[in-house]
Amino acid sequence: MAFRAHAAPSLWRRSEGLRALVWLSPWLVGVTIFFVYPLLATVYFSFHRYDLFTLEYVGLDNYAYLVRDERFWISVRNTLWLVAFMVPAQLIFALGVAQLVTRLKSGVGLVRTIIYLPSLVPMVAGTVAFVFLMNPSTGPWNQLLGLVGIQGPDWFGSAAWSKPSLTLLALWSSGNMIVIFMAALLDVPKHLYEAAALDGANAWRQFRSVTLPMISPVLLFSTVTAVIYALQYFTQAMIASRVASGSTDSPGTAFTPGYPDQSLLTLPQHLFHTGFRDWTMGLASVMALVLFAAAMVCTLFLLRRFRYAEEIS
Repeated sequence: MAFRAHAAPSLWRRSEGLRALVWLSPWLVGVTIFFVYPLLATVYFSFHRYDLFTLEYVGLDNYAYLVRDERFWISVRNTLWLVAFMVPAQLIFALGVAQLVTRLKSGVGLVRTIIYLPSLVPMVAGTVAFVFLMNPSTGPWNQLLGLVGIQGPDWFGSAAWSKPSLTLLALWSSGNMIVIFMAALLDVPKHLYEAAALDGANAWRQFRSVTLPMISPVLLFSTVTAVIYALQYFTQAMIASRVASGSTDSPGTAFTPGYPDQSLLTLPQHLFHTGFRDWTMGLASVMALVLFAAAMVCTLFLLRRFRYAEEIS
């Protein structure tokens, strides 16, 4: 009888475990097919010279070549610039605009619509339009600056201004992030601001002590997704570089990303060009692993920093 009493809970726990596996099976199958297998295949191909037709084991040769590849390090520096400058600018801009909109007394619906509309524009069309608007010769931006006595730069044609120009494009199309921040700000209880005001806290103190702690989960989510997006930055940089250079893919020619002076060459672009133009899939696999490791390190770092900030606040 004692054996049966002990066996019954064990069988119940086993059946519960099997039931949980059944419910999790669609997720497990999806993760295995679309994440685990591609990751293991990328690691495997990184040790081979592979062009989709021949497979030759080369050990660490791809890794050694990548360390000596100058264009790889240029693409890494450009990508890190986007993470270090474009992401904070986008977060500050989105949070500031969201703060202003939530304080409006009338016309809130119209303002929200205007703010969100740029996010509905396809990335390619928006980037092409931005490049033409900021054309130093015919674009209206420099003409408007000239009316107030400012000599506008060659936005996408100058290595010094090309990445800041992409940052302006990111700010213009940050409607999704603004809407997320607006929802988070509207969820902050009003009585917390009233209590802080009674204690003599000014607007900045209320923002630091009430707003930021209350929206920290949303801020963490937006920061992590923005950093991962910057690490994978591809379409806007490629289109801006192509349109600004006036290059087209004609028979016998191929566009090399990075114009002007390789300032817009990001790591995903270099990976794409290496894998699907040069057909050196083994080297591209190493770059993919570097990109994956960078995203993991940045995510873990941000999670720890936000957790530490919550503990000391």
